[in-house]
Amino acid sequence: MKKIIHKADTRGHANHGWLNSHHTFSFASYYDPERVHFGALRVLNDDTVAAGMGFGKHPHDNMEIISIPLFGDLAHEDSMGNNSVIKENDVQVMSAGTGIVHSEFNHNKDKQTEFLQIWLFPNKQNVSPRYGQKTFEPAERKNNFQLVVSPNASEIDTWIHQDAWFHLADFEKGFSKEYKIKKSGNGLYIFLLDGKLSVAEEKLDKRDAIGLTDLESIKITADSQARFLLMEVPMEW
Repeated sequence: MKKIIHKADTRGHANHGWLNSHHTFSFASYYDPERVHFGALRVLNDDTVAAGMGFGKHPHDNMEIISIPLFGDLAHEDSMGNNSVIKENDVQVMSAGTGIVHSEFNHNKDKQTEFLQIWLFPNKQNVSPRYGQKTFEPAERKNNFQLVVSPNASEIDTWIHQDAWFHLADFEKGFSKEYKIKKSGNGLYIFLLDGKLSVAEEKLDKRDAIGLTDLESIKITADSQARFLLMEVPMEW
């Protein structure tokens, strides 16, 4: 097994006033040749958007885009005709494919919104754009890996064009569980939202991450109450 550690304070950072963003991988004005992507995982932005502010209309193509609100709400509008609000415990996916235009705004006038913006390289080019959104029950991730993104349309509304599986988890202190890789050759990227974790003989704190390759399974132990996101992604596609 091989591993790479990305500590929270090593991420790229841009504070635009209305947007405070931390970049795990190279993005916009932040560039690190050693941190361009982890397999198919291209972007992991940890964004805080001020009340009533947001991203105006902008285009995307040939990218799988996942948004996960952590606090507050995000209003979404796109060229496919979707007009919705994503909230805590929601997950949104978009297959940009041949091209989409969308906007995202903090739906709240009195509080900030925090969300993860994640991009994956797709395994198919120039597909028809599509949108998916689903609300997940937080109790189902208690001491468990809750599936929130999958490549299988028959399995979940929030499916994508990539052999990737995302799980949210909320572990009690002292709880351990083994994660088994679903597709041979995939890697696992674990992003710790809150708390403390032990993974592969490494100690992770809030917003730290670890990338693991050449593995079939890994034991994850919570050293305190811990919330985290597991992203199993192809290393080649």
